[in-house]
Amino acid sequence: MTHQTSPAASRTPHQTAVRWLALACMAALAILTDQLSKAYVVRHLDLYESWAPVPALEQVFRFTYVRNTGAAFGLFPQGGAIFLIIAVIVSVIIVYYYRQVSSEGWLIRLALGLQLGGALGNVIDRVRLGYVVDFLDVWRWPVFNVADSCIVVGVGLLILVMLREERRSRRDAAGETTDEDSALDQRSEQASWR
Repeated sequence: MTHQTSPAASRTPHQTAVRWLALACMAALAILTDQLSKAYVVRHLDLYESWAPVPALEQVFRFTYVRNTGAAFGLFPQGGAIFLIIAVIVSVIIVYYYRQVSSEGWLIRLALGLQLGGALGNVIDRVRLGYVVDFLDVWRWPVFNVADSCIVVGVGLLILVMLREERRSRRDAAGETTDEDSALDQRSEQASWR
């Protein structure tokens, strides 16, 4: 029986520190962008007031200050405490899962950093204010914020990675490897954070 080591066990302390620093920096950047944008909106707009930075696009995009006690995009407005607990649990799961991601999984690490930062950005609002500040008002979409955007982009990146892996697995199972796949693998290895 062969003993396999986990990706985390094969890393040097320096590699491990760099990986955790990358997660912290990604999450911190998302949180900082989210909190600064919310502070700007609260300072310059009254509740429910709108402002169109590009007047010609006012029907498509504007800033509208709203307070959200529910989930992302204003869903389930009465569930604030539940969503606070869920966000904390999700953050813990992200940190736990992050340890398992291989060195080549830079896109997954980026996705997890965005999701962690987005979740914590909204947690900060819920703990500090009792609600989340939303302000990005895009056409007929519910009003949202930078933290929500980070979460959605992070989930989108994870879906992209899963689809790519599934496609690669199907090709490997069929015994097909293309030059394009080899080039993509080489670029991924070169771009990975070590």
